[in-house]
Amino acid sequence: MARDIIRTSDAPAPPPTYSQAVRAAGLVFVSGTGPQDPATGKIGETIQEQTRQCLENVSAILKAAGSSLDRVVSATVILLEEADFAGMNEEWMRWFPENPPARQGAKLPVRVPGMRVSIAAIAEA
Repeated sequence: MARDIIRTSDAPAPPPTYSQAVRAAGLVFVSGTGPQDPATGKIGETIQEQTRQCLENVSAILKAAGSSLDRVVSATVILLEEADFAGMNEEWMRWFPENPPARQGAKLPVRVPGMRVSIAAIAEA
């Protein structure tokens, strides 16, 4: 099976231990993507701002892979705090108002100061 490593400067660079995404078997697997602005490295204050930036970053990675957010079939949202769920979901619904992808969530410690959310996705290529 062929697999292509996807990289774009339009989303934050991952550490050397994983790729932004991998395209294989007709799908694009986007790694957990944080809320850093790729141009400035800054992280927004609110969970809505951070969710928006995560989705912009995922969108940029998918575009580099020849896909898009409307082709996402599954997503994983990792939150630092359960209390952020409502705000994250509010922003999420703006991006996926109809026929949203399957989604699972988790609450995990995040090691980047100020980071409250990370989003991973699987999309059709």
